[in-house]
Amino acid sequence: MGSVFEVGNLKSNGHYALATIHNDSVYVSGQFAVDPVTREKKFGTIEEETLQALQNIEYILKEVGSQKNQILRMTLYIPDIQLWDRVDRVYKEFFGDHKPARSVVPTNELHFGFKIEIEAIAYI
Repeated sequence: MGSVFEVGNLKSNGHYALATIHNDSVYVSGQFAVDPVTREKKFGTIEEETLQALQNIEYILKEVGSQKNQILRMTLYIPDIQLWDRVDRVYKEFFGDHKPARSVVPTNELHFGFKIEIEAIAYI
C-alpha cells in the first residue's frame, strides 16, 4: 500500500492521504475546486466548481498512472439536491461515454463553503 500526500500543489491538509494506492487501485480523497497550481480556492458556479474538482481528480490520477476513463466509482457531495441536474450536465460532458458507478449525496454545507466535493476510485 502506498500513500500520496502531494501532487503538484494539491496537498492533503489534514490527517489523510490525497490518494491511497493498493494493488492496482487508487482511492482519491474528496476534491474541491482548488487550482492545482496556485492552490487558490476557485469559488464559482456549481458548474465551475464541479469541473475543477473533476479536473483535480484527473490530475491526481495521471500522476499515479491512471486516467479518468479508468475511474470505477465516484461519490459526489452537494449541499443542495436542487443542484443535481446542473452537476450531472458537467459530469456527462466531462466523461462522455464513460459511466463509472456513482452516488450523489446531499449534505449540509461543505468545508470552506464549496458547493461540491468529489472522491473517486480508479484502477491503474
